Amino acid sequence: MQEKSELLIVALTPDLAERDVFWFSENEKKIKNLLKIDSFWQNHADFIVINQSIKLSEFLRKLNDLNYEKTTTISKPGEFSQRGGTISIFPVNLNYAVAIDFLGNSIDTIKRINILISEAERDKILKKQLKSFKVNHLKNLSSGDYLVHIDHGIGIYRGEVKFGDEEKEYYLLEYAPPKLGANPDKLFIPKEKAEKLSLYLGFAKPTIHRLSGNIWEKAFRKASEDAEKLAKELLELYAKRLVAKKLPYLEDSAHQKEFEDDFEYPETLDQQKAVKEIKKDLESAEPMDRLLCGDVGFGKTEVAQRAVFKAVDNGYQVAVLCPTTILSDQHFENFKKRFEKFPINISALNRFESKAEQKERLKKLKDGKIDIIIGTHRILSNDVEFKKLGLLIIDEEQRFGVKQKEKLKKLRENIDILNLSATPIPRTLYLTVSGLRQISQINTPPFGRMPINTYVLCYDEDVIKKSLEDEIKIGGQAYFLHNRIETIDKTLLNLKKILPNMKFDIAHGKLSEKALRDVMHRFKNKKFDVLVATTIIENGLDLKNVNTLIVDDATKLGLSQAHQIRGRIGRHTVPAYAYLMYQEKSLTEDGKKRLEALEKYSDLGSGYQLAMKDLEIRGAGNILGKKQSGMVNQIGLNLYCEILNEAIERLK
Repeated sequence: MQEKSELLIVALTPDLAERDVFWFSENEKKIKNLLKIDSFWQNHADFIVINQSIKLSEFLRKLNDLNYEKTTTISKPGEFSQRGGTISIFPVNLNYAVAIDFLGNSIDTIKRINILISEAERDKILKKQLKSFKVNHLKNLSSGDYLVHIDHGIGIYRGEVKFGDEEKEYYLLEYAPPKLGANPDKLFIPKEKAEKLSLYLGFAKPTIHRLSGNIWEKAFRKASEDAEKLAKELLELYAKRLVAKKLPYLEDSAHQKEFEDDFEYPETLDQQKAVKEIKKDLESAEPMDRLLCGDVGFGKTEVAQRAVFKAVDNGYQVAVLCPTTILSDQHFENFKKRFEKFPINISALNRFESKAEQKERLKKLKDGKIDIIIGTHRILSNDVEFKKLGLLIIDEEQRFGVKQKEKLKKLRENIDILNLSATPIPRTLYLTVSGLRQISQINTPPFGRMPINTYVLCYDEDVIKKSLEDEIKIGGQAYFLHNRIETIDKTLLNLKKILPNMKFDIAHGKLSEKALRDVMHRFKNKKFDVLVATTIIENGLDLKNVNTLIVDDATKLGLSQAHQIRGRIGRHTVPAYAYLMYQEKSLTEDGKKRLEALEKYSDLGSGYQLAMKDLEIRGAGNILGKKQSGMVNQIGLNLYCEILNEAIERLK
């Protein structure tokens, strides 16, 4: 038996079990460091060393907490057995078992034992032990939702059923009755065939098809012909972009690896995938135009920073374009900290800087003495010149106006573009799903991130008082969102009246640059408890201590905006609470739908689904044009875009 001096044991949970042995080996050092400071890893892993003082009973309790099963003999990951003072365990993060000998209340030896399985066998075993697989694109279904089956047309979802000797799971769809007065037809779709299903998104209540007949076949054929014509038109629009060429980036250098190894957290699988996709684009001769989509706090910035480092390492300048001064200010601080070990010059360009400072930075930028410039639309001004711009990062592109977008179009022809978005607006989403813009999605949250508890309710001062008191009692802070500058002072006075012992301050767009920056820094440094603000907090605030949000009239917000604002909380491994309130008298039908969607889609990673719901509520007429509206109604937007995507791929 081979002796070891230390051992990492991780919990048997779905998000950890899906990672391979190499991932754990690669991230072991980071996990060991996080065990000292991070509550998620403290609850989901243990690290032991020879001569460590620990009671045998305490260690057994820890294994139980990590979801390990006690057995007579061990044979697979997630099991342990005890014989006297010896614990044999098969860690989830390894493909072999280990024996741990205790001498009194300390660990005497850690030895590898002769129980070994292949990587493939390990993965197969762990998959069986995971919770039942849920199909991502059909998450959060409710009875009565419309679903499209590619072979049979539009039906009504009636839940999930199990039958047969093996209790096999099926989706149940209800279709139109075969004749007048008859019962509706039913279709049972095995869960493993879920790829044939998509959510119906359209402009009106759809026609439910019959299982027999050729209406669906005709609609599908006509939609395919229509998509072919539209694909040709769209490809002509993007022809310049497709034929443009640039010098491919070199493969990763040692400096790139060092930069990436400095990241203190283990990357999620989606982050790793996104990084690979972006690097592949950068190393291509075709300019990149990619959307990186992931909920707030899911690690988009780290992925973008790796692309930025690669660009600078290849001798290019990078511009990071932000929709607000607050966001550009925070990005500047984060980038400085992340890149501090490397000789890379980073500067800001926004309204917080004086004219003299701006003039000096513009000269340095033109001379190539600035590697990374971070700022607002000021970067798009005519007096801004680069010596060798290679990469443009656009944070929340949909927040920029028409004039800025025209300037962006001119930049797009031969430089690499990476767009970041938590909830892509319909137009961006449409260009993505139709295959004209590449997309990387980060759907998996960082380890320890929890869903935000979202409550939709009529305006209630008692709820406001209790929720703020509960947050402050545990040492946290809160946002109170009131989106009217004219009445925000009155709202502040009312809050002070019902909570006289609490400290408040205010933030909105009409404050001076100095006052706005000052209030944000004081809030970050915990000088007061509650920030009463307009939607100015929508982008850029990453404060782990703030875990309660109250919106006093959420119906005034769009879905994307409300989701972004909700993402300002829940940035740490503690529960977060969002209270979306409304005034009963002014609640419109669309406002009601938006609030219902926000309450329903509160799971981590639901930003993409909210964007699709936004399409359903707002309609996609302005995206596809009136000509395509009829086709979308007949087969649903999801399937139409899928057909369009296939048509584009064929024509390319």
